[in-house]
Amino acid sequence: MPRIVSVGTGVPEHAISQVETMEFAKQLFSGSVKDIERILNVFHNGEIEKRHFVKPLEWYRQNHSFSNKNDEFIHLAISLSIESIKNCLESSNLLRQISYEEIDAIIMINTTGMATPSLDARIMNKLPFSQNTKRIPVWGLGCAGGAAGLTRAYEYCRAFPDAKVIVVAVELCSLTFQKHDLSKSNIIGTSLFADGAAAALVVGDEVNRHEILANRIPAIIDTQSTLMKDSLDIMGWNIRDNGLYVVFSKDIPSIVKEWLKPEVEQLLIHNQLTISDISHFIAHPGGKKVLKAYEKALGFAPEKTALSLDILRKYGNMSSATVLFVLERFLQQEINHGDYGIIAALGPGFSSELLLVRWE
Repeated sequence: MPRIVSVGTGVPEHAISQVETMEFAKQLFSGSVKDIERILNVFHNGEIEKRHFVKPLEWYRQNHSFSNKNDEFIHLAISLSIESIKNCLESSNLLRQISYEEIDAIIMINTTGMATPSLDARIMNKLPFSQNTKRIPVWGLGCAGGAAGLTRAYEYCRAFPDAKVIVVAVELCSLTFQKHDLSKSNIIGTSLFADGAAAALVVGDEVNRHEILANRIPAIIDTQSTLMKDSLDIMGWNIRDNGLYVVFSKDIPSIVKEWLKPEVEQLLIHNQLTISDISHFIAHPGGKKVLKAYEKALGFAPEKTALSLDILRKYGNMSSATVLFVLERFLQQEINHGDYGIIAALGPGFSSELLLVRWE
């Protein structure tokens, strides 16, 4: 069974409090949006305390073309990705540093900017990866991307059991901000989304884990990807001349309550398990309401989502990278041998990505 052996993260230097961001939104939208004071309650109710952005707040008051924002995305996403990769390969969870030449494949996840050649090629021109490292760029999975990247790494390591694969997720959600978009979705997105990068190292069965591992780690037992039919308008982007405009349905928490449990049960039944067997829930924190919907759907106590909520408070929703921030926190915990966990993330489509893991 492929195993997740380390995670590294990186965030931009501009740490902005939720109070500052709310005041920014109030000044920007108060003259144009009806009931702005009521809508701004989402900044209070989401329990986010601060977030990290690649630019100071004043930059977002100015007009920027789509091409300018995308150029900034490429430049800044590369530097943040490199930071997360270095932190992953030099993690304290490892007995020794993993060299770049040892990495067989890079799975590159992002949704908030576009680049051809893809980001992985640009990163390989700055870090000494082997020129034969496989490049697997994946675009458009949104918040589900981090979990989906782990699944692709699992599949790669099943096919090539001596492989070491690094999953890199980087999202600069702030660069998609549209200051002239007066929709409620845009204001909710402004209260929620943030910037960050994370990298996870997954290794196959034939890798000598005892040579590199210091702690218990999660083995990936099984995975499940699910697409809800006729749900394209629940989450995603509308791509227009000025860039990416957020699509964010208010019905997401209620959909999670009704839809998620049967999907989780299907994965568990396939592995002769039940929800009561799950000790740890590594959930992408899409928002406070989404975390509460997870709890209600699966019958979990708030303690099961506490680490996800803490990441949400300190970093906001960094789309695909966020679940890997949560996973990093789990790797820092002393978890009992044999404990089961589920890694879960939801994204555009509408879709779910689930991984069943067991600590060894």
